[in-house]
Amino acid sequence: MAYADQQMSGNRITALVIVALIHVAIGYALISGLAYEGIKAVVKKVTTVDVKEEKKPEPPPPPPKQDTPPPPIVAPPPPVNVNVTPPPISVVPVAPPPAPPAPPVLAPPAPPAPPPPAPKGPAVAAQPKGDPGSWVTPEDYPSGPLREGAQGVTGFRVTIDPSGKVSGCEVTSSSGNDQLDKATCQYVTRRARFKPAADPDGHPVPGSYASRVKWVVPKD
Repeated sequence: MAYADQQMSGNRITALVIVALIHVAIGYALISGLAYEGIKAVVKKVTTVDVKEEKKPEPPPPPPKQDTPPPPIVAPPPPVNVNVTPPPISVVPVAPPPAPPAPPVLAPPAPPAPPPPAPKGPAVAAQPKGDPGSWVTPEDYPSGPLREGAQGVTGFRVTIDPSGKVSGCEVTSSSGNDQLDKATCQYVTRRARFKPAADPDGHPVPGSYASRVKWVVPKD
């Protein structure tokens, strides 16, 4: 290669380097300018704060003062005469309490009355006259109980007057058949006769007599 060609090649390289440096400088300047503008805008946005001042509420106005009327004029009370002398004290005599009443004196209880004397019973009891078995016979059997075949024993008691006659009759034990019981008192009252009872002096007195009648259906 000739010397002149070599010199031209070196100049070209130098020129290219310078052009590249210029482009780098221009790009750096552009980048730096854009970055500065962006940072400036951000700083402006951040630092710009809309601060609103809060207004404090105003206190209500005080109530209007009322005119206080002057106190009324009070006249002084009239003088009062006070009687310093105390009233006289009257003393009322008090009666002493009454003496307690004397305890009552209880009279001793009266002795019980003596019992009445027991009535004198007959010294001699009444005695039947004749045979007591004849007072009620099989022929006296009532037809109703006879047809029914009713049987039994009727106890009775009769009262006897001083003449020896029967004055009353009562059934003391039933035979179980009302017709047989009634027939017993009916026939004894009609047929029985007695020697009356007597007192210790031998005088006739009322008496009584008790017995039984056995009712048996007669056999043919």
